[in-house]
Amino acid sequence: MTEPTRTSGPDPLLDEALDWVVRLKAGAPTRADVDALQRWRAQSPDHEDAFRRAARLFRAAGVAAKELAEEQAATASVVALPTRSSRLLTRRIVLGGAIAAAAGYMMIRPPLDMWPSIDELSADYRTGKGEQRKVMLAPDISVELNTQTSLALRPAPNEMRVELISGEASVVARRSSSTPLVMLARDGRISALQADFNARCLDGVVSVTCLDGIVTVEQDGHSVQLRKAEQVSYSRAGLQASLPVDAKQVAAWQTGLLIFRDRPLASVVDEVNRYRAGKIIITNAELKRRLVNGTFQVDKLDNFVAQVEQLFGARITSLPGGVVLMS
Repeated sequence: MTEPTRTSGPDPLLDEALDWVVRLKAGAPTRADVDALQRWRAQSPDHEDAFRRAARLFRAAGVAAKELAEEQAATASVVALPTRSSRLLTRRIVLGGAIAAAAGYMMIRPPLDMWPSIDELSADYRTGKGEQRKVMLAPDISVELNTQTSLALRPAPNEMRVELISGEASVVARRSSSTPLVMLARDGRISALQADFNARCLDGVVSVTCLDGIVTVEQDGHSVQLRKAEQVSYSRAGLQASLPVDAKQVAAWQTGLLIFRDRPLASVVDEVNRYRAGKIIITNAELKRRLVNGTFQVDKLDNFVAQVEQLFGARITSLPGGVVLMS
């Protein structure tokens, strides 16, 4: 196993190499610049190694920038990188700047999920990254909001209605009347009288898991009744068939745990990013496919990056703003 590359600590030689990479990639290098770089690289094997590491970091930042740009493609207003070379445009500033630019800080959608969207800000109840909150909507209805979750009240005749704008919530309904609790999520609705269920609305997909009792899920004229340990999902593609699931695993977040069974690392990182400050980005396709089996404590996810580094031999690069590249 090779020693992982780190850039979080001071490394003057790597900083010089990054200066050279930026001068060549972000500017208009002359033949004299190229010759000067060759002389710099030839000074020692350490100089050559630093240059190769700097080039890898620049490429990795480009991959990360492309991924973030795709995530944040709500508008075409993307901040462009400067085209002139500058001694001020060096080292990790460029790498962090590439990601910040591609993410589009001027976009309506928040970059890197660092702050709530306009829709989320309109919610009656909202949790931030890593925060969980329990609310009583009525004496016989309680809702526990997971990290980065927004819930709005939507009063309606003959219904107790709320909307899960985004995130994940666990609901306990013990209605003493015939008026059901109705939870709207995207273009579907979830209803229950005497039931516990978990609802998740992320990336255009809604998943509903019945933890106890009976839950009805409806979308576009189709409906499914769920019983304990059954789950159904829906999206623009329609309402899928229900499937048996491990209900304890689905609800583990309520006890401060994240449980993964044969999950690709890319999917695990997406989940961890919902809880952990900053943003982890995998730039290696093979690494994304590596399977993860394990249980992680929500309050100890600061150790997650080091665990991936140790388990899979991943290279770890820390950038400004809490961005971490894995390759």
